[in-house]
Amino acid sequence: MSGDREAIDKLIELMSRLPGLGPRSARRAVLHLVKKRGTLLTPLAEAMTEVGATARECLNCGNVGTGDVCGICADERRATGQICVVEDVADLWAMERAGVFKGRYHVLGGTLSALDAVGPEELRIPRLMDRVRAEAVSEVILALGATIDGQTTAHYIADQLPEVSVTSLAQGVPVGGELDYLDDGTISAALRARRNL
Repeated sequence: MSGDREAIDKLIELMSRLPGLGPRSARRAVLHLVKKRGTLLTPLAEAMTEVGATARECLNCGNVGTGDVCGICADERRATGQICVVEDVADLWAMERAGVFKGRYHVLGGTLSALDAVGPEELRIPRLMDRVRAEAVSEVILALGATIDGQTTAHYIADQLPEVSVTSLAQGVPVGGELDYLDDGTISAALRARRNL
């Protein structure tokens, strides 16, 4: 590694650790950033420094924000009595982007997995149980993936909350989806979740 490229190579190596970026994509991204130093690289570096100094996990729900309590938890207009449980912050942001849920959230930080030795204590499940009781929650909406680990987690949470209505998102044919392009599991879930017109 030549001395004049050491910092650039380090940046490429660090960026290649990001999800969706391998060494080649990271190299292309870094070279583009260097070419656009004034309009991209410098503002990106400043934004990353600011986020590194201010971003933190919400002590209540696990969302990411700049304070100890995120804007959603602090918003008194958000409906209390409902908590939507998601696997990670990206899922919470996707729900917010849709703009249809007006309650509060709880980020688990993953799903239960016997193979990976991830139990309830490694996730934010105990905190969820505390919140349900302290906030007088009447419904817990499980917005977890339709994977084996997601469904195992959903069943575990439902078993822990017999006094609360526990619901899950409907699963099946996506809007605009054609049956010919769907997998067997999706078609099966859609058939089971059918409703009257």
